[in-house]
Amino acid sequence: MSVRLYVGNLPQSFEATELEALFSSVGEGIRFKAVQDRETGAGRGFGFANVDDEKVADAVIEQLNGREFGGNSLRIERSERRDARPTGGDRRPGGAPTSQVARKAVNKVVHSDTVQEDAPDPRWAGELAKLKALLADQKAAV
Repeated sequence: MSVRLYVGNLPQSFEATELEALFSSVGEGIRFKAVQDRETGAGRGFGFANVDDEKVADAVIEQLNGREFGGNSLRIERSERRDARPTGGDRRPGGAPTSQVARKAVNKVVHSDTVQEDAPDPRWAGELAKLKALLADQKAAV
C-alpha cells in the first residue's frame, strides 16, 4: 500500500531534480509532486510524496525530517487523509457545531481538466449559476 507524506518548508524556488536525488538517496519508489499556486504557478512551499513501501516511508521521515534543503529545514510527516479530518462545526473553543447542509451550493465552483463539447467552461460554473438565478428573478418580477 502506498504511503503519502507531507513535505513542507520547501524554498520558494528549488530544482525538483535536487529534491528527487535527495529522496532517491533514501530509497526507491518515491514520487514527489510540489503544490503550486493556481493563479501564478509559483511554488507554495510544500508538496506530497507517495512512497510504495512502508519501511521506506519511515526511513524518509527519519532521515530527511529537519534536514536542510535550499536554506530551509524540511518538514516531513505522514499526510492526513481528507476524510480523517473533522468536517463541519465551529472549530473555535466552545463553539457549537454547525451543519454542513446549511451551506449554499451556489458558490461552489467545480473544476475539471476536460471541457465537454457544448458545455460551459467548468471554471465559471458558479458564476453561471448566479447569472441564471438573477435572470430567473428578473423574469419573475415582470
